[in-house]
Amino acid sequence: MALQIGAVAPDFEADTTEGKIKFHDWLGDSWGLLFSHPKDFTPVCTTELGALARLKPEFDKRGVKLMGLSVDPVDKHAKWSEDIRETQGAAPNYPMIGDTDYNVSKLYDMLPAAVSGDPSKRTAADNQTVRNVFVIGPDKKIKLVLVYPMSTGRNFQEILRAIDSLQLTSKHNVSTPSDWKPGEDVIISGSVSDEQAKSIYPQGWKSPKPYIRIVAQPK
Repeated sequence: MALQIGAVAPDFEADTTEGKIKFHDWLGDSWGLLFSHPKDFTPVCTTELGALARLKPEFDKRGVKLMGLSVDPVDKHAKWSEDIRETQGAAPNYPMIGDTDYNVSKLYDMLPAAVSGDPSKRTAADNQTVRNVFVIGPDKKIKLVLVYPMSTGRNFQEILRAIDSLQLTSKHNVSTPSDWKPGEDVIISGSVSDEQAKSIYPQGWKSPKPYIRIVAQPK
């Protein structure tokens, strides 16, 4: 059974490129982005890790900590990092888990429980399900899950947009419509009655249908 939105993100201890960590302690009161890769020295993942390194200031602004994962060992990550810097213009500036015992991949339902053996003997195709993105809130609960095939690089601008929505809607009883961007109008959540909405939005709202109540984005 795959991890569901709202489930507590499994805690774990792991070796990373920045030392041993206990995941929940490392997160602290921050948001977190845990993203996984099937194998080191793979082309699409190389572009993704470089893109994320360049975008790290944007995640920092939002209070989001980044954590990568591959089943290859930490020393291999370090060598891969040199290639990423050379080809992408930026090397990973966030920790990368060396999940050589598959513990984290199994905890997060990215690999079957029966997987075992030497990770160096496994191909990227063997690990193709290790291509996930988990956004985790300060309450340690999973807020978003994305799963990509190996042939499709992840769009981190979309992930930033989704985080902007998650952070806004965690503070206010609103939802964001399709293709929403920060600063655009939002929708009053269905859990808010019209009476409650009148006290929150005394200026009123646009309502093309009774179940659609549109207001300016709360500050």
